[in-house]
Amino acid sequence: MFDYEILRFVWWLLIGVLLVGFTIADGFDMGVGALVPIIGKTDVERRVMINSIAPHWDGNQVWLITAGGALFAAWPQVYATSFSGFYLAMIVTLAALWLRPIGLDYRSKLTDPQWRNAWDIAISVSGFIPAVIFGVAFGNLLQGVPFRLTDFMMPIYEGSFFGLLNPFALLCGIVSLSMFLLQGSSWLIMKTSDDVLARAKNVAQLMGLLLTATFFIQNMDGYVVTSVLDTMADSNPLNKEVAVQAGAWMTNFDKHPLLWIAPGLGAVLPILAVLSARFSKGGFAFLFASLANGGVIFTAGFAMFPFIMPSSIMPGHSLTMWDSTSSELTLTIMTGVAVVMVPIILGYTSWCYYKMFGRLNDKFIEDNNSSLY
Repeated sequence: MFDYEILRFVWWLLIGVLLVGFTIADGFDMGVGALVPIIGKTDVERRVMINSIAPHWDGNQVWLITAGGALFAAWPQVYATSFSGFYLAMIVTLAALWLRPIGLDYRSKLTDPQWRNAWDIAISVSGFIPAVIFGVAFGNLLQGVPFRLTDFMMPIYEGSFFGLLNPFALLCGIVSLSMFLLQGSSWLIMKTSDDVLARAKNVAQLMGLLLTATFFIQNMDGYVVTSVLDTMADSNPLNKEVAVQAGAWMTNFDKHPLLWIAPGLGAVLPILAVLSARFSKGGFAFLFASLANGGVIFTAGFAMFPFIMPSSIMPGHSLTMWDSTSSELTLTIMTGVAVVMVPIILGYTSWCYYKMFGRLNDKFIEDNNSSLY
């Protein structure tokens, strides 16, 4: 189908697309969930918010599962190293994500206000914590992760959980949180009415401005391969030399000016989302927020290319898309499956959104009280 080099690039691109899809689709689920006790002031308003994502949240979470599966299949060395280094952070993330289905299912089992408020907090936690941790993870990837590989390619992580929570990574966590909250509030502008709509507009404007203010390209140290890298060779991260250089993450943008489109989208489109939210144009606000989120993610990808997971303590052990992939046969089979399945998934997902389109209000919740979350 394709040669090894093309297949490696294709899966770098596809995993990036999966991450963008997750940020857009599950991003508004998490954003709405995080905002439930903030925007919703009454039980009915909170149910309006929850039921705006009810038909979609479980399907949207598949984007994250698919991205994890693709990471395992296409980049097994990256999967093993990242799960070793970020193990505790991932457990915290998964624990927070578990709260969402439990909270949605059990919240309306009882009418007691304390019961429902407790589950509303749980649903909010399930939106806030993963959003921050995802950004913190990207921040650490940009700085480099303290790991090394043994002669048997076993990853040894030499950092700590709290070491991941450094100032730059926390700033990236704020960027990520603002992305998810902008996505969620933009969704609410499209799907709700009355007081919930008015409050969602205010949150969307605030988050759009915060995203623009916190998203910037810092001239930080980056990594560069200084030896010849055979892009067709079998994967072996130890067969290269890597140096740490000031401003190295800007190299790709200097070589290929068209790549500046990505950070341009990440910096400008949140402002357009703010303006759209201000004038109650929910569809445009959601579109601009989605494109902005894609711009932010691809900015990180373009900056780091071809690195996936740099090592801060042994730069030569850094993992790149050229030396950390599965075999050519594996990537070929995966590509064939993706060609068949991705259009099917996009097709039925689009159909579901089309069938479930429309605004929710208090009357709808009251008229369908026993059949909704």
